[in-house]
Amino acid sequence: MCAPVQRKRFFVMQTVLIVIHLMVVVALVIVVLLQRSEGGALGIGGGGGLMTGRGQANALTRATAVLATIFFITSIGLTLLANWGRAPTSVIDKVAPAQSAPAGSDLLDQLKGIDQRAPAAPK
Repeated sequence: MCAPVQRKRFFVMQTVLIVIHLMVVVALVIVVLLQRSEGGALGIGGGGGLMTGRGQANALTRATAVLATIFFITSIGLTLLANWGRAPTSVIDKVAPAQSAPAGSDLLDQLKGIDQRAPAAPK
């Protein structure tokens, strides 16, 4: 399979996964906001309304758990697709070798040398 076709497939798959991920995020926010508040939270909470009773609370709790699981799966899937085909790299290879200071010199001596080499500012 040639590279442009394979790249296009990954792009399409990533786009589909992002759309699914965003739909799950919106649904998760809605389900969390529909849940009954247990006190001083941001929810409306308190009295009756659309979702009352113990059965609805269990359904919302299950829906939250399922949507959270799908959210994590799509997040991991997006991470894997983003890193697919990348060569492993090492941080150690990117670090430049440290420059060693001459023997017997410390930081103050180095600063004095820099100060003496700097041209005087015009007055």
